[in-house]
Amino acid sequence: MPAPAPARHPAHDALLTRWADLLTTAREATTEAKTPSPVPYGEDLLTRWAEPQRRYHTTDHLLAVLDRVDELLPHVQAPDPAAIRLAAWFHDAVYLPDRSTNEERSARLAERALTEAAVPAPRTAETVRLVLLTRDHDPAEGDTNGEVLCDADLAVLAGSPEDYGAYAAAVREEYAFVPDDTFREGRANVLRHLLGLPHLFRTPAAHDRWEAPARHNMTTELELLGA
Repeated sequence: MPAPAPARHPAHDALLTRWADLLTTAREATTEAKTPSPVPYGEDLLTRWAEPQRRYHTTDHLLAVLDRVDELLPHVQAPDPAAIRLAAWFHDAVYLPDRSTNEERSARLAERALTEAAVPAPRTAETVRLVLLTRDHDPAEGDTNGEVLCDADLAVLAGSPEDYGAYAAAVREEYAFVPDDTFREGRANVLRHLLGLPHLFRTPAAHDRWEAPARHNMTTELELLGA
């Protein structure tokens, strides 16, 4: 018998509505006589975010990043809020824990889907660029679009000790196939890279709210890893 389909996320319908509204906005005044329905694209994305290999990079993460983007945008003058939100939807749309090309593949998916969906080429290109920024979370100074997306993606680092512990455990579960010693070394390198950045959070609002607790959480995790 085929495996039962996974239960839909409680926020599935609300997210699908958010996606449809976003894509409609992102298209602007298209010259296309007929544009594709947003729904199949949204359903495809939500199916991807619900894949069984995911433990942290799940629909909950997508929802959290979208909410943090909405939280930060009123405090900045971002050139293209629609591109930021589109990039949030696509930034981990392709995610296999044993691959190192997830961001590149997610960016290619965004380029194909948004072109087909009649999003203007400049906005599609900006979305692709933003997705690729989530490889290193190190936007250039003055790149407000990139700063908002990266800050929203990293906001999980500033959670309560309990929430941060759940996040770290979920990341470990995604990499359950990696031996403990190898995982500890790789995870420690990721944490050191982030802690080595002059600023984890680039927008003033995110820096004020999240910088100190995020650094505390990551430093604590490094100590627990024995690094």
